[in-house]
Amino acid sequence: MRHPASGATRARARGRNASTPLRRRHLTSTTLIIAGLAATLAALVFPVWTYADRPATDADTLSTQTYSTRYGPLSPLDQDFLTKVRLAGLWELPAGEQAEHKGTTPAVRTAGEHLVEGHTLLDARVRDVARHLGFVLPDAPTAQQRQWLDTLDASRGEAYDRDFATLLRQAHGTVFPLIAQVRVTTRNVLVRELAEDANSTVLDHIKVLEATGHVDFDALARDATAASPPPGNVVPLPSATSTPPAPSAPSAS
Repeated sequence: MRHPASGATRARARGRNASTPLRRRHLTSTTLIIAGLAATLAALVFPVWTYADRPATDADTLSTQTYSTRYGPLSPLDQDFLTKVRLAGLWELPAGEQAEHKGTTPAVRTAGEHLVEGHTLLDARVRDVARHLGFVLPDAPTAQQRQWLDTLDASRGEAYDRDFATLLRQAHGTVFPLIAQVRVTTRNVLVRELAEDANSTVLDHIKVLEATGHVDFDALARDATAASPPPGNVVPLPSATSTPPAPSAPSAS
């Protein structure tokens, strides 16, 4: 004799068995949708992540490759510019802070104030741009820049004013042409905006440094002549379709 509940039990079992394929198909569809969304997101951020995962950029060994970002191509010249703006802040900011207290004239102390204000803002800007582009910036001055800071540490009196004004004027004068070249050649929106800010800041610093009356222009002229290419070897500006070359000589900033 069959138990009265056995028929109902079998009916419920058949209902569960019948609904199992439906649940499996639902789970499979949901999994495919999630996987598709994840793949789309990865495709959007991949150009930035792949560059962010690269090792830290060395100031003397910059990449020769242009990288794609959502803000436009990041050329070798753009990368050189970002690196040198950061390096400028790493040594010119402390040099300006020192000049505010160590300068022997109001003009030198004023120049120090301008350097502190300008490079505080510019350094914050370049770090923000680098974060958006996934670009790794240096976190310490170069050996040459540390040597310049040592020179300023050892200087006293009028010799300090002269060393400060000449070294900083030389550094700003060297990076100024790079800023102009980046501004007219870059196809990256963030780099272009940063170049405009850097242009205004560097020009202001050049003016206040020259206003100190302590810039050794003869020394600047000798250095500029030594760093210039031979006559007739003019380096052409890169076209919009080519990869802009990095400057042949490292910037003083």
